[in-house]
Amino acid sequence: MSRRLNARLVAGGGLVGLLAAVALLAQVWTPVAPPLRMRLAARFHAPIESGWLGTDQLGRDILSLVMLGAGNSLLVAVLAVSAGALVGCAVGLLAAERPGWADGLAMRCMDVLFAFPPVLSAMMLGAALGTGFASAVTAIAVFIVPVFARVTRAGARRILARDFVAAARSLGVGGAAIARRHVLPNIAGDLAVQASIQLGLAIVTEAGLGFLGLGLPPPAPSWGRMLADSQTYLASAPWLAIVPGCAIALAVLGFQLLGDGLRDAFDPRQSGGRR
Repeated sequence: MSRRLNARLVAGGGLVGLLAAVALLAQVWTPVAPPLRMRLAARFHAPIESGWLGTDQLGRDILSLVMLGAGNSLLVAVLAVSAGALVGCAVGLLAAERPGWADGLAMRCMDVLFAFPPVLSAMMLGAALGTGFASAVTAIAVFIVPVFARVTRAGARRILARDFVAAARSLGVGGAAIARRHVLPNIAGDLAVQASIQLGLAIVTEAGLGFLGLGLPPPAPSWGRMLADSQTYLASAPWLAIVPGCAIALAVLGFQLLGDGLRDAFDPRQSGGRR
């Protein structure tokens, strides 16, 4: 089992690390500089013919655009998941600490958000908020809030029922201190696993927003908009869709493998029950 666990962690961590490295490298170097420069004489050059991955309908280097798109997608995903996790954890802790009407109200609000498919709700919010970086982050973060709220509430209620928490209460330790010292450290593994999974979903959602024209506005490179722009040229230049599509798939696969490996690492009982 340890071999499979190590393989998942190594593969997922390697893909995520590669994505982060490419995103950082794109801030200081791209194969073609400036990467957004149009070269109409080099339109639709196939891979290897002009650059490693060819050029698009405006003669821009595909590899340079994908590298910049990695940074934009990762930044949107990280900020959206961070914001969603912050709000969701606060709601989950409040619901666990105060059973009764506060718990019921918080969870019913989360149920309303859960009633809508995540990607669809993000696109609806994106259409309402308009294009832009802040709008994309907000639209994605909203559907992540209930996920972290439920995970935090379930874990917090389990920890709050333990004897050492009762002992801390008897010594006069407040709810905020208990959450900081006892609850959050003990559910950090669950939150890390969920964060990895949600990062992959956030990248897909950001690509979907870009595909519909609801993500980052031009000329900021976006994997989703690259897919949208390629639709007209699928027969003559299929690499315009294949390259960003593969980038999205590898990024999501990396986060999913990382989350799977982290889940087994933090919960050996689950890994031991698998065959």
